[in-house]
Amino acid sequence: MAPRRLLHLLPALTLLLAADLAAREPDLRYGEEINELCAGCHGEYGEGGKDGEYPRLAGQPADYLARQLYLFRNRELPNMAMLEHMDERQFPNEDIEDVSAYLAGIQLMTEMPPLDESAEFDALERLRMTKQVLNIPRAEGDVKAGERIYNRECRSCHGESGRGRDDKAVPMLAGQYTDYLSRQVEKYREGIRIHDPDDPDDRLLTQFTDDELRDVFAYLSITDDR
Repeated sequence: MAPRRLLHLLPALTLLLAADLAAREPDLRYGEEINELCAGCHGEYGEGGKDGEYPRLAGQPADYLARQLYLFRNRELPNMAMLEHMDERQFPNEDIEDVSAYLAGIQLMTEMPPLDESAEFDALERLRMTKQVLNIPRAEGDVKAGERIYNRECRSCHGESGRGRDDKAVPMLAGQYTDYLSRQVEKYREGIRIHDPDDPDDRLLTQFTDDELRDVFAYLSITDDR
């Protein structure tokens, strides 16, 4: 086939591939296996770590997680730590969809459940459960002011109390590390990351003052307690 004709067919082939992936049911068991590689940084249950050096992935919308992985793989989102793991042979589309669906289904706790005095104490199970607990420490700032700003400017996309939107692949902010959120906002403000994929020129976050952002972070740091 002539190269020029092939170029004309590429958009159609891309659409066919996207439709095939959309129709395919994610393999959660295989996604769990893939996550063993991710766990080295992001934790066994996608809980992240090192105070946000590695973000929480658990419970994020599957489409949002997949989109980030595609951006890493296509070198559209710079991240040195991800480079060695992200190429099409090592991480094909199906793997991205499987691990994203698996991580999206993980529900973390904000506190340990009380001991069941009627049951035999299982130390190993109790230790396993501690890995599934993530409660973001209260960040500095005016929580009430942050809540007002959030509800006015952020809630329509990120949902009530920062819970995210599965239907629009909008990330969950509640239960995410404050230091991580702060770093990402700086990248949005500097144009390194795109805040709204539907509006790449959106500069909403540049309109916030540092104090306003501090207050929003303070509010988001307590929403996972609700």
